[in-house]
Amino acid sequence: MVDKDLTGKTAIVTGASKGIGKAAAIRLGQAGARVVVNFHRDADGAEQAVAAIQAAGSNAIAHQADVSDSAAVAEMVARATEVFGPVDIAVSNAVYSDREPFYEADLAGFRRTVDVTMWGAFHLLHAATQNMIAHKTAGAIVLVSSPHAFIAAPRSMAYNMSKAALEHMAKTAAIELAEHRIRVNILQPGWTDTPGERKFADDETLQRAGSKIPLGRLGTADEMAENVYYLCHPKNDYMTGATLLIDGGISLPWWASRGSAAPD
Repeated sequence: MVDKDLTGKTAIVTGASKGIGKAAAIRLGQAGARVVVNFHRDADGAEQAVAAIQAAGSNAIAHQADVSDSAAVAEMVARATEVFGPVDIAVSNAVYSDREPFYEADLAGFRRTVDVTMWGAFHLLHAATQNMIAHKTAGAIVLVSSPHAFIAAPRSMAYNMSKAALEHMAKTAAIELAEHRIRVNILQPGWTDTPGERKFADDETLQRAGSKIPLGRLGTADEMAENVYYLCHPKNDYMTGATLLIDGGISLPWWASRGSAAPD
């Protein structure tokens, strides 16, 4: 039986119509939180998440907003407060990414990646923080990052830049918000089997790539969601400015495993 230890909490999860965001919204709802399920275009996916949360005995609403729009994010936070009460938990997960060499990049896509992945995280952080301070809420904020923040993966410059910036954003916020008892932490999911990854590769390619990771497979959205829940849990209220890496060992020197020689 799942503990209802987030009962009475109001949570917002961005990019929650699919993948890690959807799984995180459902997991928080299973723990009793009332959840605002943010989506941009995938209304059906958001409603599926709402239905799963309601089936778990909690409450949820879907809310359409482009997180790159600061006014839209502020409106979402206001609606969460109106419907469920002041915000206790905010999870920034929404992301956009194109993959191509930076010198050939469509700059509209490059800017969109930064606008959603970096600025979208900032807009939620900013609006949720103002809400928490105004209501004197000892809140928990999680920014979903990536090993791309410290691994210069080729063909992903805009995404790499955005995730690196997001991590400094989170750590700066953590120190500035400590006096308000608002915790800000980072989740770094490794290579995870999500619809976002399937935008770039088919099942066979992903499974083959996953087999080369030290633990031999890709991560799952549910595994990442469990760790979002961990970072939001009140029992971890001494944890802020921390980075939780869940990557199956992909950021380790994987080329040295299984008898492989180190690269020259």
